[in-house]
Amino acid sequence: MKTKLVKNLMIPLSEYATVSEDVTLSEAVAALKQSHVEFDQSKHRHRAIYVFNKDQEIVGKVDLWGILKSLEPKYEDMLSDTGPLHSGFTRKYQKAIIDSFNLWQDPLDQICEKASKIQVKAFMHKPKESELIDPDASLGEAIHQLVLGHHQSLLVTEKNKAIGVLRLTDAYEFVCDAILACKL
Repeated sequence: MKTKLVKNLMIPLSEYATVSEDVTLSEAVAALKQSHVEFDQSKHRHRAIYVFNKDQEIVGKVDLWGILKSLEPKYEDMLSDTGPLHSGFTRKYQKAIIDSFNLWQDPLDQICEKASKIQVKAFMHKPKESELIDPDASLGEAIHQLVLGHHQSLLVTEKNKAIGVLRLTDAYEFVCDAILACKL
C-alpha cells in the first residue's frame, strides 16, 4: 500500500482563517465565522484561527478554548501552561472552583464586551516544535504527533514557512474510511 503523506491531507493555509496579531478577539471571531461560510461545506468547519505577524509569518493560533478562556482572565490563576492542574476533578469540585473564583459571574454582554478590547497576540497559543510537521511526513508520523501531543491540528511547514494545516479530524476521517474500505 502506498504511504499517505501529510501534504495530501492538509488544508492549504490560504483556505484557513488567518488574522494579524494586532486584531481584536471580535475581529478574529468574525474571521473564523467567515471561514465557515467560505470553506468547502463537505468538510468539517475550522476550529482555529492562525495568527501572522507584520512579516506575514504564522506566529500563533487561537482555538475555541483560547477564545473562551480569554474572556475570563481568572482562568490564568487556575491553569498552568500545559492545561488544567488536574483534569480528574469531580463535577462538585469544579463547581466549587467556579464559585470560589467567581468565574463567568458577569452578564454575558459585559464579558463579550471584552472581546473588542483584547488583542489576539495577548492570548494566542504559540506553536511548539511538537505541533509542526513536514509536508512529506507520513500520515503515520502525523497521527503519532497528534495522539502523543493531544493536538487538534499540526501546522505544516516547509523551509520554516507555514503552508498548511493538518487537522486531527481529517486524519481521523481518512483512517475511518480506510477501515470501512477493508473487507475482512
